[in-house]
Amino acid sequence: MLRRFDLIIFDWDGTLMDSIDWISRCLQNAGLDYNCQVPETQATKNVIGLSAIKAISQLYPDADSQLQSQLLNRYREYYLSRQLNPDDLFPGVKEMLLKLKADGYLLAVATGKTRAGLQDALTATQTEDLFCITRCADETLSKPDPKMLLDIIEQTQISKERCLMVGDSIFDLQMAQNAQISAIAVTCGAQPAELLKPLEPLLCLDQPTELLNFI
Repeated sequence: MLRRFDLIIFDWDGTLMDSIDWISRCLQNAGLDYNCQVPETQATKNVIGLSAIKAISQLYPDADSQLQSQLLNRYREYYLSRQLNPDDLFPGVKEMLLKLKADGYLLAVATGKTRAGLQDALTATQTEDLFCITRCADETLSKPDPKMLLDIIEQTQISKERCLMVGDSIFDLQMAQNAQISAIAVTCGAQPAELLKPLEPLLCLDQPTELLNFI
């Protein structure tokens, strides 16, 4: 079978790393500490994928800029209190990435995390060498703006029709649409299939490792 893609761009949280529930609790705990009305769990999951400050502003719209900054800092304190390790990846993810790289695919990451946050995660999971390029929300524009994808495509010099985005949120799929590249959704992360399917991904997978059956 002819290979359809050369470059596979992954979201991080909820796509490669099983971190959505932790992020959700950290966002809620930050609000509790400042006596804010705490959002429902799914509401917190629905903003994961945005830059952290955009997520905070959507979850706590009545907070002024000073309080939003305090909420952001407290969220980061909670998030960083947990030591990451290779087991935080979804089962089989590292093996999948190794197989894809060995088969000649270029692999990349486009994430709403900060550069520091992604670097910590890459180091902790021992996956940094598997990716040819990564882009983060604090060094470009937040999803669903396509800039981070366009930066990756420009750097790798791969044509758009040979690029694939894999993500767990509507922001990933919207970003792929805005960049005019194909996308596959996974439902193990932030949002369920009923929210992802209307954006018409090529497939909606239960787990990221099912990608190997498609590729």
